[in-house]
Amino acid sequence: MSARGGVVRRRTKAPASPLPQRDGIDPVRVRLPEDPEGSWATVRDHLLGRYGAAVGAGRVEEMLREGRFVGTDGPVSGDEPYAEGRWIWFHRDFPPEVPVPFGVGVVYRDERIVVADKPHFLATVPRGRHVVETATARLRRDLGLPRLQAAHRLDRLTAGLVLFVVREEDRGAYQTLFRDRAVRKEYEAVAPYDPAVGLPVTVRSRIEKERGVMAAREVPGEPNAESRIALVAHAGGLGRYRLEPVTGRTHQLRVHMNALGLPILNDPVYPVVREDGPEHFGRPLGLLARTLEFTDPFSGRAVRFESRLRLSGPG
Repeated sequence: MSARGGVVRRRTKAPASPLPQRDGIDPVRVRLPEDPEGSWATVRDHLLGRYGAAVGAGRVEEMLREGRFVGTDGPVSGDEPYAEGRWIWFHRDFPPEVPVPFGVGVVYRDERIVVADKPHFLATVPRGRHVVETATARLRRDLGLPRLQAAHRLDRLTAGLVLFVVREEDRGAYQTLFRDRAVRKEYEAVAPYDPAVGLPVTVRSRIEKERGVMAAREVPGEPNAESRIALVAHAGGLGRYRLEPVTGRTHQLRVHMNALGLPILNDPVYPVVREDGPEHFGRPLGLLARTLEFTDPFSGRAVRFESRLRLSGPG
């Protein structure tokens, strides 16, 4: 009983999925909800009500005929009586994706973690328009590690190091390192060279990113983003820069470089948002997550990983 006399409902743990991953992506899992009004006489009624508007009633019917909806005891028939609490799995139709023509490198691997070199243009995790063409899905397939998960995210257009966790039960410990800023990250960037910009410099500002708006922006207020920026080399009007983010706001390094008047090479968002269109694979963003350093939460060992990728530019 709760403090107010109500019944405490315990969350029922889902059974293991009867469907394997497809292209490195887990099946969708559905638990049939309560139906006090008796709205759904059959499983078909519920699935049509739940997914018909999104994919079309005809597609739901087709998936039922093909046995695409599966329970713990096999394919689900649409005519089966509705049963509250029943678990059902299915693989959704993946949207067409343009293949990213660059591989994912593996810098380090052991029984707990994989440190990967993500190429430009490849998203870290499945989300939105990018599902199969993601570093997570590729590595799950290529390494035979179906439970592999990212401990943090790297922007799709940025290349470089991403830490993945092999076992779900270890993920929280590594995520905590990033949350507590216990990971030292160093980036490299290629951008215009301007001798009038005094470097090295520490940039502090308040950055906000609105959902559905491509570009983040600096606004007045207490700073929530800090980046240390230094010039490494320059030639031909371009500079190579070392960037050390103290915080991890969305697009932080790109925003801070643009604010200095040094927009990163081939940035499609800063200073001007490029119209949506085909990817320019020959013009990658000049930004690379070059190093990761932290103390491993399980071994207690200090580790440092360095990207094997290189940016074109001076130095």
